[in-house]
Amino acid sequence: MAEENAAKPFYSVLVLAFVCSALVAGAAVGLRPMQEANRVLDRKKNILYAAGLFNESKTIEEMFTPIETKIVELSTGEFVPEETIPPESYKQLKAALSDETGRKLTNDEDIARLRRLEKYSLVYLVRNGERTEQIILPVRGKGLWSTMYAYVALDGDLTTIRGVSFYEHGETPGLGGEIENRRWQAGWQGKKIYGDSGEMDLQFVKGKAADEEPARSYQIDGLGNKVTTTKTGQPNPAGDDVIDGGSGNDVAVFTGDASEYLIERGETSIVVTDSVEGRDGRDELTGIEVLAFNDTEI
Repeated sequence: MAEENAAKPFYSVLVLAFVCSALVAGAAVGLRPMQEANRVLDRKKNILYAAGLFNESKTIEEMFTPIETKIVELSTGEFVPEETIPPESYKQLKAALSDETGRKLTNDEDIARLRRLEKYSLVYLVRNGERTEQIILPVRGKGLWSTMYAYVALDGDLTTIRGVSFYEHGETPGLGGEIENRRWQAGWQGKKIYGDSGEMDLQFVKGKAADEEPARSYQIDGLGNKVTTTKTGQPNPAGDDVIDGGSGNDVAVFTGDASEYLIERGETSIVVTDSVEGRDGRDELTGIEVLAFNDTEI
């Protein structure tokens, strides 16, 4: 009887691994167009939800018929010709990463903690003949744990919110994840963006929004009485701040790891000092229940 080659089982496993890898890679490549098509349909569905146009009895494409997709230059507000930047192939998030089509934000500008912003944005116009009834904007910003992505629909005069739909995030279910709750999203409808002075008066409030006018028209309910106080969202993120969270459960979010900060607990407040110069500075916190660092919570 011939002596069995000890390496034979190893080669068999190796061949099997290569075959499985090839099958998985082939499936991933083959499914990519389908996955991209599903992503596009899901985005369109959320745009329709934001505009209040979603109807289960119709197809997505039928409902999307009155919506025109355009590209706008953010610095001027002017539409970009389709031959210059075709809307159907424009990748907005990738554009933010390029120096040609995006730019780095200053600390004062970066209240949403995005770091970079694209120079051109997609916008969606709901047309009724020659009249623009709604303008739908893609928006994003940092939550406690992730970047949150949404569409906000505005009246044609850009002063009143028609609706909102969040479509991607990594927030905690039951807390930040409640941004997907359609009942909460309905609280955006009819809210005014600008006050009589022309300044932006729209704001989020802890707990329930005011019941009486004029405050009622400019306030959106906070989620579950949980408000996140983000240090990098302050007007002067590298400065020394005094932050009072008030009632409810509040979280102060810091840029670095916990080991990079000195935490001093007093009788009524906590002082957090960043050891990295020019970043978060020194903050005196009152009424803050959780300190959220890049690597842990305290």
